[in-house]
Amino acid sequence: MVGKSFIASALGNQACIYGYRTYYFNTSKLFPYLKASKADGTYVKNLEKIAKAANLVLDDFGLEKLDTQSRLSFLEILEDRHGLASTIIASQIPIQSWHDIIGDATIADAICDRIVNSSYRIELKGESVRKRYNKDN
Repeated sequence: MVGKSFIASALGNQACIYGYRTYYFNTSKLFPYLKASKADGTYVKNLEKIAKAANLVLDDFGLEKLDTQSRLSFLEILEDRHGLASTIIASQIPIQSWHDIIGDATIADAICDRIVNSSYRIELKGESVRKRYNKDN
């Protein structure tokens, strides 16, 4: 709301400038994409690509609750990258609500453990960047 997507994208862009492969996904599109890739046989190949990227930007996490397949894919992505590569997660949902969004308590614990205990957290507060931009134009 206050520039989270902009900052996440800017960090990914800067990584690209320095020569680091970076993937950007809006999470509401990533999980359906991974589901489709399971159906067409490219799931493992796509996960390997995501795992190999130096940086992964996941934008708008938590706008929809995760189903079983999505939460397992999310855990697999984080497990493959944990301690090896950078993952940027932008969300307007407070971390305290992530368990509800992820679903299954055991998997939610595993996902949150991989994110929260080895991350830097930036909380943004203020007016929407889009709202301010529209006032100036």
